[in-house]
Amino acid sequence: MTHRDDVLANCRPASEAPFSKKEFWGRLERIRKLMAKARIDVLLVTAPEGMYYVSGYQCEWYQGQSPRQWPASSGIAIHVDRDRFIHFDTEREAVLTRLTSVAEDIRIFPPATMRDGIAFIASELEKEGWLPGTVGIEMHSYRPNRIISHRFQDALEAAGAKVVDGTDILREVRWVKSDAEMACLEEAARIADIGLGAAQAELRPGVMELEVYGAMFHAMTKAGGEGAAITMPVLSGQKTNAPHALASRKKIRQGELVLVDVSGVHKRYHCNMARTYSMGEPRKDVAELAAKACGSMAVLKSILRPNLPVAELNRTMKTYYEEHGLWRDRGWIGGYEMGIAFPPDWVGGFVYDPLSEINADRVFEPGTAVNYENQFFLPRHEGMYFMIETLLFKDTEARFASKVPYELTVIE
Repeated sequence: MTHRDDVLANCRPASEAPFSKKEFWGRLERIRKLMAKARIDVLLVTAPEGMYYVSGYQCEWYQGQSPRQWPASSGIAIHVDRDRFIHFDTEREAVLTRLTSVAEDIRIFPPATMRDGIAFIASELEKEGWLPGTVGIEMHSYRPNRIISHRFQDALEAAGAKVVDGTDILREVRWVKSDAEMACLEEAARIADIGLGAAQAELRPGVMELEVYGAMFHAMTKAGGEGAAITMPVLSGQKTNAPHALASRKKIRQGELVLVDVSGVHKRYHCNMARTYSMGEPRKDVAELAAKACGSMAVLKSILRPNLPVAELNRTMKTYYEEHGLWRDRGWIGGYEMGIAFPPDWVGGFVYDPLSEINADRVFEPGTAVNYENQFFLPRHEGMYFMIETLLFKDTEARFASKVPYELTVIE
């Protein structure tokens, strides 16, 4: 046997699965219940977040923008009536699969196919007796792309399957977190606070935005934090009016505002925070607007509780902004689900804001986590006052995840 064959067949590094098998089997049971409700016989999970949720599998590269010869075709198949799942992957990831996944049934693509396992997956599912039937694929996921998704659909339909969109199964079941998941979010919040502290310590005139970013990232990794799914903004001056800009070699100047938007990450669970800093004393009208904006957080804190209706949060916060003259200068007000995230996005599937009816009939159940963003444009194009907090809803309490104050912090 060659070294290569020996490694691919037998190398088993110590497991880095992030949770116990009991945790994963509980997730599988909840997924199967939703599948039964949706009348889906087989669910093919290809989104990185879903594969991680089901098995613990994580990878640095998911072929998101790969050559045509290397399609993103690895995935996990779940049957509504089976208490196990099948993990399909290329031999290039055979060792990685055993390192990170709790899967007990791992099937590696034939070597000649390299990364194109579509025909193999359809054939194996048919041999297993899981086809024909109704198969859900994640049509709203970027992985796989449109062409590869159609190839999957064609192969499954050729085996007699009815193919439907199964995206919402995993997104819905992930909405309510277990105690183990909530503990990850607590740790991610601790890491995010460390990042904000490191950014503040690095801030001074003449420092590049990238230097602040580097100090923040270094501090979080030293605290055990992982890389965030979105490049975290550190923006200064008028750039804060474009909060999705990237940190650059721009040097921070005296008198500017600086926005720091960070996510702490623990076991791929993200906790998102943002704060605004002033390089020297701000002008009076800027300070007054910032103080009014900060006051909204006390209002939000006063209504937090398990099973808080989304509509009540939206209505209460909108009323505060209107009464204090902030509403007309708003950026985006609202939030979205926090949890598992891989590049290129940490924005979860659940979103809410006071100008939309989407999810307005829902409540923030125990075991849910969302961020809350409130952004306000300042006079003279000086920038945007920007605050983000993560809200954690538990059985007996709901609270802010961060311990970092919201006030406009002045850097002398």
